[in-house]
Amino acid sequence: MASETRPFDFLVLGSGIAGLTFALRVALHGRVAIITKKNRADSNTNWAQGGIASVTSKEDSFELHVRDTLEAGAGLCKEAVVRTIIEEGPARIAELIQLGTHFSERETPETPGAHELDLTREGGHSKRRILHAKDATGAEIERALLAAIAAQPNISVFENHHAIDLITTEKLGAAGPNRIAGVYVLDGPKNRVEVFAAPVVVLATGGSGKVYLYTTNPDIATGDGVAMAYRSGAAVANMEFVQFHPTCLFHPKAKTYLITEAVRGEGGVLRGKDGARFMPDYDPRAELAPRDIVARAIDSEMKRTGADCVFLDISHRPASFILSHFPNIHAKCLEYGIDMTREPIPVVPAAHYQCGGVVTDVNGATGIAGLHAVGEVACTGLHGANRLASNSLLEALVCAHRAAERILAERPSPIEVAIPPWQTGGATDPDELVVVSHNWDEIRRLMWDYVGIVRTQKRLLRAEKRLSHLQEEIREFYWDFTVTADLLELRNLATVAELIVACALQRPESRGLHYNLDFPDLDPAWAQRDSVVRRARH
Repeated sequence: MASETRPFDFLVLGSGIAGLTFALRVALHGRVAIITKKNRADSNTNWAQGGIASVTSKEDSFELHVRDTLEAGAGLCKEAVVRTIIEEGPARIAELIQLGTHFSERETPETPGAHELDLTREGGHSKRRILHAKDATGAEIERALLAAIAAQPNISVFENHHAIDLITTEKLGAAGPNRIAGVYVLDGPKNRVEVFAAPVVVLATGGSGKVYLYTTNPDIATGDGVAMAYRSGAAVANMEFVQFHPTCLFHPKAKTYLITEAVRGEGGVLRGKDGARFMPDYDPRAELAPRDIVARAIDSEMKRTGADCVFLDISHRPASFILSHFPNIHAKCLEYGIDMTREPIPVVPAAHYQCGGVVTDVNGATGIAGLHAVGEVACTGLHGANRLASNSLLEALVCAHRAAERILAERPSPIEVAIPPWQTGGATDPDELVVVSHNWDEIRRLMWDYVGIVRTQKRLLRAEKRLSHLQEEIREFYWDFTVTADLLELRNLATVAELIVACALQRPESRGLHYNLDFPDLDPAWAQRDSVVRRARH
């Protein structure tokens, strides 16, 4: 696999809302490469149904949005970061609309014939502040951003290219402070490794839902950015806070499909297998409680009754309302013989969002000069121990903008160090690909069983031990055979699994999304304290 070097001013890994927003901001100031391991529309953004939270109504306020975010984050949010992102949200939303994003509107009650944004409400929000495009908000935002990207001659998109590892001056043995120099990338169609060189690399790789057996995430969500940053020496924090979305469609023929929280926001209720509503027994906010509470309640009900699922029922609302608000969910459910206008939807919790990640400031800067992380891959302090619904797209939008502004103000100098081509050494083509698929399945199942919604020290230690053995097998396989996309994802998946377990073992309490039966209470000593992991230098 011969190697060639491609020089750019900015490298963006990922093609969701964070990566595309950053690329558009800097494209007038240099050459931008967007590297994405599938096609450009494959991203967590494209799968986001519910919407984007922002204060756009006179009935709402920044203070209320800040309060709701801090409350959901269970004492671990960084308030200054929360305020910055929330207060800058409306301006970034206006820019999205100017780019051509079409959010759902409704007729203004006071002025017939006039229209205003149709704001919905989700769990943990005290006001209606969720902008949406029916139930396919992410896809609409992605459409608008990709159209803008296509019109920019300075932006090159490399599809089916899989980042292998970050290149830093420290790895190259160069003198001076450690800084980013580029990325080794597997060109899938040509089956060769190339060097992409740049003084600025932005990780916008999304989350790591595929580390679990059941997830709402697309297949690409294998934690690549977190794993690469960790291997390069960047700090990673709060990976134990994995948000499980309470309501994922449960059907033997359905590949995990998210049922947006907006269904509950618009009056949907959760029922057990006996048809009785159960959420009021767990929290006074019932179905509108934050996601961690709802997910644990569902998990508890399923274990208590032995049921395989619970049921989300909005059939009491008019069929016309359901069809206008949730057309895609209605169509998807019909594919499996479920008419949500007449009957409840069977649902189960599934891994949905990674609240931790690569440690950054609100501008996306990491501890490695020139390396930034934005969106789900980053841990800014906005989400704390539990993300407030629909704050994720807001964070990606604001932090990508801030990262671009900061980088353009500082203008990092070009890297004056030669990057060697990728060395395959004595590696041969893999002959036992079943090892890759078997290890992949084992990691996902053990994470679901031992590091899921409810944890214990015994389960966590068991997962730690087994993951250590799996890592040995994967490392041996990685160095003995030529790299493939499947092998790279397995390697990253195993690393992320280890980081989740390592962070979980650090936290001797239950807080937000991390619920440990051996430490069921909050520990005041761990309020405002992150669980940080750094790779030991050899």
